[in-house]
Amino acid sequence: MSKPATRVRLTAGRVDGFTCPPGKPQAFLWDTDTPSLALRATPTGRKTYIFEARIRGATIRTTIGAPSDWPIETARTEAQRLKMLVDAGIDPRELERQQVAAKATATAAALEADRQDALTFGEAWRAYVAARKPYWGEWQYRDQLTLGEAGGLKPKRGKPNTLTRARPIHPLMDLRLADVTAEVIEDWAATEAKTRKSVSRRALSCLKTFFSWCMEQKEYRHIITANSAKTRKSKEVLGRPAVRKDVLQREQLPTWFAHVCQIQNPVISAYLQCLLLTGARREEMAALKWEDVNFQWRGIDMKDKIEGRRAVPLTPYVQSLIEALPRRNEWVFSSVLVLGQDDRNSDRRVRYHAKKGQVASIGAVATRSASGRLMDPSNAHRKACTAAGLNGLTLHGLRRSFASLCEWLDIPGGISAQIQGHAPQGVREQNYIRRPLDLLRVHQEKIEAWILEQAGVLFVGDSEPGKLRVVA
Repeated sequence: MSKPATRVRLTAGRVDGFTCPPGKPQAFLWDTDTPSLALRATPTGRKTYIFEARIRGATIRTTIGAPSDWPIETARTEAQRLKMLVDAGIDPRELERQQVAAKATATAAALEADRQDALTFGEAWRAYVAARKPYWGEWQYRDQLTLGEAGGLKPKRGKPNTLTRARPIHPLMDLRLADVTAEVIEDWAATEAKTRKSVSRRALSCLKTFFSWCMEQKEYRHIITANSAKTRKSKEVLGRPAVRKDVLQREQLPTWFAHVCQIQNPVISAYLQCLLLTGARREEMAALKWEDVNFQWRGIDMKDKIEGRRAVPLTPYVQSLIEALPRRNEWVFSSVLVLGQDDRNSDRRVRYHAKKGQVASIGAVATRSASGRLMDPSNAHRKACTAAGLNGLTLHGLRRSFASLCEWLDIPGGISAQIQGHAPQGVREQNYIRRPLDLLRVHQEKIEAWILEQAGVLFVGDSEPGKLRVVA
């Protein structure tokens, strides 16, 4: 763009009277007092002050503002300031971009600081659960997700006229994360310890992990600078967990098997026996699918809390129990209800399940659990144990019983630990021992045969699956 040959001193009258000639896209009126300042006019009648200069061999131009917003002297002062920047080798446009970016960053930082200042414990907890989900099992994720629930719902089991209680960390969910200090956790622990020490003790352990995670995250580390759950007072008020000692003794095996085999639900009966004979965790066994059981090569591909999956032998008696179960769905231990003609309550049950959209007629199958698999056989096991005089024996006690009964046979500790899915102990177990499934089978079949012998259960491996008798 070539500048006009003559310049004028910009005055209010000249600014008001300046227009863009017809046929031109724009016109400039340059100031004599400040050579880098000009008034630009367009065919639409719009007028603006502009600054123009050369820097590093190139011409730059930037807008100062409209005459209505910038008096002439103010526009001259701004043009002179911009010229000083150019003389110093600074591009005013780049400087303005940097200033705008810095302002935007500062604004965003202020907004983020305000957001984090108002961040609640519940928001951070839900973010923590979502971030850790890929590293947890299904049960652990579900448990952590519901640890802060408010309760107030009708229980799935138990007294129908009661409502569920709020979960342990619910009192913390609405607090600001910054306010959940060690003193707050100590007061929370003291309150929860009055009514539910055991579950609160586990919740405290979860809180320790949560605060450690927060301290590693850039968005939380300036809020959480110390692990509020790691205080002596919180630990002392909740106490130490009692060591569980519920276990089946060798001489108690006959009465336990006799009463468990009398459970009317064959799925629960088989499930409980499989728990004892494999030493598996309750959820590992309950989550067993038919595709996980290899009858040809006599193996079970089971979910594992430590390794993700583990292979265990399919021993003869356990195989007979599983083969005798009906294949109603994908789960080995399914949870369904078949309504028969001989059921005196069939009509009532049909109406009930038809209302829930589950069943329409006698002989149909209704799903008892939402998942279609066995969810909580504890009640049936508790009743069988009460009848057998074995009060207090839990499902995890059956896992403990397997490990204890193995001691009678001098089974190597690493063998029984691998069958049960315990983490390898010691350098040798961790780095050198690799036991094939057939080696585990040799020992597990020996364990199974001995337990059945002590229980007085007569079992012939090639007999019809599910056929057995208890020998007095």
